[in-house]
Amino acid sequence: MLFLLAPIWLATPVFAEEQVYHVSGKDSFQIGSRDLRSDVVYDGDQTLTIAHKGKTTRYSAKVSYTRVDQGATEKMLGSFVSVVAPDGAERDEANGDPDFLTILNQPFAVQLDGQTLHDVTRLQQPAPFSFSSPMTRGQLHGTLRHLAEGLIIAGERVVGIGFEAHGPIKGSVPSHPEIALIGTIRMSGIAYYTERSALLQGLDATLTISGNLADRTASDPVTIVYKRSIRAQEPAAAPAGAAKSTRAPKKARPPEVASERDRRAR
Repeated sequence: MLFLLAPIWLATPVFAEEQVYHVSGKDSFQIGSRDLRSDVVYDGDQTLTIAHKGKTTRYSAKVSYTRVDQGATEKMLGSFVSVVAPDGAERDEANGDPDFLTILNQPFAVQLDGQTLHDVTRLQQPAPFSFSSPMTRGQLHGTLRHLAEGLIIAGERVVGIGFEAHGPIKGSVPSHPEIALIGTIRMSGIAYYTERSALLQGLDATLTISGNLADRTASDPVTIVYKRSIRAQEPAAAPAGAAKSTRAPKKARPPEVASERDRRAR
């Protein structure tokens, strides 16, 4: 089917826009009684490209970053592509982001529809929601809350959404597939969406895994913490005399967070 769609894709007018983000993060891994600890630190920049072709929207993120693991520094690249069909169905077309740094490989949608953003701003108390964690693939349950408005990120007014969720984990953990763990996951943070287009403008997220590491000789407490911070950057000033953009307005992506109309687990 893909080869039949390709000619239509190429023939359809394309309206594209870009947003640059700075990303940073830290992964911490500790085994209690064995006094074993390791940290990995990330820092880099990424570009999100949004292409509208007919009623289909294609989101593509490319990240360039530095990875520091126990003092060893390495330059890395990552990418992620997601496509939203006219009926709202979403599929991940390509995932080359093993360190979970792209804006598309996070627990919240990169863009909401206008109705969902409106529903969030009307929340008077925490509302329940459920989602599947990109890192653990486990189902988490928690609450969303609307934060104070009037915040500005990269020149855009944003709506803040606070979130907190938890759930069980049993099996291997991200970046350590050789480790079997039985415990709990807790995730918390804030997502910021622009008032103008409901695009994800910033994200602060912390995911903590706590449990017991079991093997044939010992069962030790384990704590793994993943932190990610993503912020949109203001576009560079256009050269004098440059033509103004004639891009089409953004088409909202169906949300991965629940609105007041939809609290069902995804």
